[in-house]
Amino acid sequence: MKQKLFKKNMFLFFLMAPLMLLAQDVVKGKVTDSGLGDPLPGVNVVIKGTTTGTTTDFDGNYELSVDNFPSILVFSSLGYASKEMQVTGPTTLNVAMDESATGLEEVVLLGNRSKPRTVLGSPVPIDNIGVAELKSTGQPTVDKMLTYKVPSFNSTTQAISDGTAHFDPADLRGLGPSRTLVLVNGKRKNLSALVYINDTPGKGEVGVDLKSVPSAAIERIEVLRDGASAQYGSDAIAGVINMVLKRNVEYTTVGVSSGITTEGDGFNFAADVNSAIKLGEDGGYLNLTVGYYNQEKTNRAGTPGEDGLFGVPANDPDWGSWLAENPDLGMTIGQPELEKMDVFFNAGIPFKNGNGEIYTFGGLTYRKGKSFALYRPPYWVSDPYNLLHDPGTTYQGFQPTFETDIRDNNATVGVKWKLFTFDVDLSGTYGRNAVNYDVRNTLNIVLGANSPTSFDVGAYSFSNTLGNLDFSKNLGTVNIAFGAEIRGERFTALAGESASFAGQGAVSFPGLQPSNAVEATRDNYGLYGDLEWEPTEKLLLGGALRYEDFSDFGDNTSWKVNGRYLLGERKGAIRASYSTGFRAPALHQIYLSNIQTLVSGGTISNQGTFNNVDPIIRDGLGVPQLTAETSKNITAGFTFSPLTNLSFAVDFYNVKIDDRVLFTNEIGFDGDTANNNPVEEILLDNDITSLKFFVNAVNTNTTGVDIVANYKNIAIGAGSLGATIAANFNKTEIEGQIKTPSLLAANGYEIFNRKEQARITTVRPKSKILIGLDYNIEKWNFILNNTYFGEVKWDHGTDPLKDQVFAGKVITDLILGYEFSQKVSATIAVNNLLNVYPDELDPKGDVVTDLGGRFKYPWEVNQFGFAGTIINAGLSFKF
Repeated sequence: MKQKLFKKNMFLFFLMAPLMLLAQDVVKGKVTDSGLGDPLPGVNVVIKGTTTGTTTDFDGNYELSVDNFPSILVFSSLGYASKEMQVTGPTTLNVAMDESATGLEEVVLLGNRSKPRTVLGSPVPIDNIGVAELKSTGQPTVDKMLTYKVPSFNSTTQAISDGTAHFDPADLRGLGPSRTLVLVNGKRKNLSALVYINDTPGKGEVGVDLKSVPSAAIERIEVLRDGASAQYGSDAIAGVINMVLKRNVEYTTVGVSSGITTEGDGFNFAADVNSAIKLGEDGGYLNLTVGYYNQEKTNRAGTPGEDGLFGVPANDPDWGSWLAENPDLGMTIGQPELEKMDVFFNAGIPFKNGNGEIYTFGGLTYRKGKSFALYRPPYWVSDPYNLLHDPGTTYQGFQPTFETDIRDNNATVGVKWKLFTFDVDLSGTYGRNAVNYDVRNTLNIVLGANSPTSFDVGAYSFSNTLGNLDFSKNLGTVNIAFGAEIRGERFTALAGESASFAGQGAVSFPGLQPSNAVEATRDNYGLYGDLEWEPTEKLLLGGALRYEDFSDFGDNTSWKVNGRYLLGERKGAIRASYSTGFRAPALHQIYLSNIQTLVSGGTISNQGTFNNVDPIIRDGLGVPQLTAETSKNITAGFTFSPLTNLSFAVDFYNVKIDDRVLFTNEIGFDGDTANNNPVEEILLDNDITSLKFFVNAVNTNTTGVDIVANYKNIAIGAGSLGATIAANFNKTEIEGQIKTPSLLAANGYEIFNRKEQARITTVRPKSKILIGLDYNIEKWNFILNNTYFGEVKWDHGTDPLKDQVFAGKVITDLILGYEFSQKVSATIAVNNLLNVYPDELDPKGDVVTDLGGRFKYPWEVNQFGFAGTIINAGLSFKF
């Protein structure tokens, strides 16, 4: 009752909040590049010590109302050194800005609700990555760009993994996709609809669909590498990624690119348009982005010429000729086919008196994908009714395809104004991700001649609705911020058509059954406070406190303290933070259930995933209700700029997570055919061979260090060189005993075996080093990036002798750029210049490791994919 009353009062407050304020004194002017004299659009102009500000328009003009004089205006823009100018009254103030000498001077908004700070001045480590830096990686999507720009971030293409192949799990600091909070313009981005339930990194987790925000719409990305649950709420255990959208831009930009691998597959084509228009004469803007991307499949299957999985030798009297004609066993293993379209917008309209603005932003992404399942040779699955082959021809088997329709949309509407000297931000956000599945080129054996060859196997969707109210104020040496958030979430699973789950279901992926269909909701509210104190110009002390109450499992309180001390005349600082955090289990993890096809030891079987509210799990097996993970996060480091163009940042961190939500290994028959234990009774009753479920059962301890060094504007000949070295070293260990429910433990079951433990400790690189060189001379730009992905380790479920280590490798990327004019430029990117592949799989006597030779490269651990060299060429036009 109290929760409902609180929400009602919050909504009444939202509706009654005053929006009209008295006129104030105005400072206006123009901002230009000090070297070229060109106007600079999109420059942030902020009253120091507040969040009140504006941005320059297309012509570099700005206009800002100021409460009190004298005041200091801070001018900041990515790539330029921030500048402070004092104003003593209404005036016209023109400003010329210099290119940034060091990345420590770049201004960031993340991690601090009270006022903007530089990377140097922040008490926690933050990366500030501009769109030019993202594009300098030569990668096609945001998740891959971040992989080659942020050492502690990883995302790689997955193969033969059903829906996971279309989302590519991404994580920060090796802590899994679920523990990184993603924001767009500072507002929470919705999770994807998919749970990664296949044998890939991030198994059992839920993340944000990072393919759903086009790079052409992004001005910069801020990456906070520190626990931030006390500031932003659930999911921020590993850190926060904030995607800042473009606002005013001087030109309409059209980009086109195309590429292909040196193997002749994986052809891709991309096109995007970004533009902005003025809204009124007071600095209003509307930025629009439209994008299209298409990629074809790649194939790097093994060619064993025999099938160890089913025990069919190369000289088999019945199938030897088929194996000779199909040494790769018909497989297609690599990146999926994909077609994607995006529409994004970002708009703001200032009040007439310049004392606030109404803003809105959001976008829609739609993409279709096709990935491939295991090929069904003719000795595995028969087709006696000629459903998948032409009459009169010899049956060759078939390869089912897993096809997706994915829609991701989000929109935010808000207003900023000043109320009783407080800066106020009131907003509402809605976000949704939905995926529909079709399995094609397959059949359902039980339906015989009446079987379809394509099936609608079901759909998932997830949405959230948020209301945020934030207050902030500068009180001289003290900055305060506080606010509230209301969030509602909805997870939906829809059953497939009846033919998809009849009997054993469609070959390769049985459809979701009516018993798997669900519509689950929950809501929560949160209250937070944030305080910063600067007793001297050098010393900063801060703290934050957040309380959240969830309708389905209870409440949580998180807190954080941090500090920063600026070093002498040389620019630099020492900094540290300690925080507690939490992550609420995703609705998907609580309510997901399905039947999944498994292949093991030459047999095909169905595995059941039971949700956490199912009586079979809660009462039958004694699995407790899912609750929040909790964490303790320590970060300590320093920044240092001994020379004008040289900067260093080193940060150590330790993250302890208790009651981590995990997805168990397969729990099946124990081999005792004389007696059935309680687990086996459940398997028999549900006609499955194994089961899985989600449970809070593991504590982990992650220790690591992030190192970043930048040296810019090094004069070499007639050109200028920039050099970057960035590295991450980390180690995750499981602490204490795995919390196995007593009934399962009493019957000798292991719920998280060696292979699953390795999935959270060794399947992501423990070290990653980026070395980048960027040389500009006249109209040419040369970029050489070397990225070292450290070794990864795959553990066998029960036999240590079958474990395998995959050595670290260096991926070299070369990007050449040329400016034909100020408005036309071209780029050629060669990714993986030296055609480096991961170590090949060694089956070590276990045919499941490489599925009888079908896989040449590792598929359950994945450092950087296995597409080989990719050559891309692009053109950019401005007008």
